[in-house]
Order: sequence, then C-alpha cells, then structure tokens
Amino acid sequence: MEETASARVDRIGVVAIDTLRVLGLQSILPQFEVVHLTAPGALDDVNLALVLIDAECTSHLFELLATFHHIRPQLKLIVLGSETGPEYIQRIIGAGAKGYLTLTANESELAMAIEMVRDGSVWAPRKVLSRLLDRQPGFNGAASAPPRFTPRELQVLELLRAGRSNHEIGIALGIDISTVKAHIGRLLRKVGVNNRIALTIHPFTQFG
Repeated sequence: MEETASARVDRIGVVAIDTLRVLGLQSILPQFEVVHLTAPGALDDVNLALVLIDAECTSHLFELLATFHHIRPQLKLIVLGSETGPEYIQRIIGAGAKGYLTLTANESELAMAIEMVRDGSVWAPRKVLSRLLDRQPGFNGAASAPPRFTPRELQVLELLRAGRSNHEIGIALGIDISTVKAHIGRLLRKVGVNNRIALTIHPFTQFG
C-alpha cells in the first residue's frame, strides 16, 4: 500500500482491546486526534501519523508487526507493553517498531516518544539503543577527526542529551522549531548518524 501526502500529523491510531486504555490515551494526548482502530483498520487508514499498538491486544505481536512492516513500511509504530527486558524490547524494534514504552509511561514520556518517532528517531531504553547502534556498520569513534560544532550546535546538542523535545529546545534558545530541526539535521550529518538518539550517545558528542 502506497503512502500518500495526505497523512495527518495529528492523527494517531490505537490498536487495543481495552477501551479504557484508549480513553486514557485520548485524555492525556489532547493535542492529537487519537482514534481506536483494529489492526486492519490501521493498515487501511492512510491519514495516520503513527500507530500505538497495545502488546496485550494480541498473542501474535511479532507477526502483527511483520504484517504492518510488509504492507505499510513507512507507517511508524510504537508498542506499549508490560515487558521491560532489553532482549524483548530489542526484538520489538528489530521487528519494525520505531518505539517501545511500558504501559506505565507517563504523559511526558509518551508525548516525547511520539514526537521523536514522528521526527524519524527511535524511542527505547538507552541500553537497547546502544545495542542496536553497535550493530550498525560504521558506528564507532574511529573516524579520523571529530566533527567541529558551532556554539549554537553545542547548545542544541546539550539540550538533546538532556532529553528535551524540539519545542522545549526552541523555547530555551529563543528559536522556532524549524530552526531547531535545521540545527539537528546539521548535527546528524556532521556526526554521521541518522537519528537523534544515536547522536546523543555517539562518542563524538560525549563532551563535558
């Protein structure tokens, strides 16, 4: 199924059995249009920015993720579950999800995960991300020379490492979100990684 330019950035699908969980997500994410969908419904809805999947909605989670990845490879998925083991979460990300959160995640964690996944990053515990990044060719500190950062880039990078969202970085530095994204894009290119999590844990960015 081909993705279209009509996908709405504020529409989030939730695949879950527990309607109370869906209502809870709707209440803590008022900035989004959160819609309750079945898995087939989520596959067919081309207006979704991303999909939250409750791991408890199926006993075949990995098969479900594989189906999404095959039919809608560009659709961003975040899994909500009760498991906390790094190996399990690593399997979730390896199966095509772009994020994993425990069911006890608070409002700020959920909003941050959604923002980062929408921006093209992966959201998972840092230990899991480190393992995944270690497997990527070229992810090491052996480059001939470290990149040079401007003072503003260093400010953005420090706020990224503190876990700030694009909106929070913009407020802290007095710049708009498009400028924040431009700085992050330059940082990614300089360091040679493809998402902001990799950027914050790369050896080149572990200053101070």
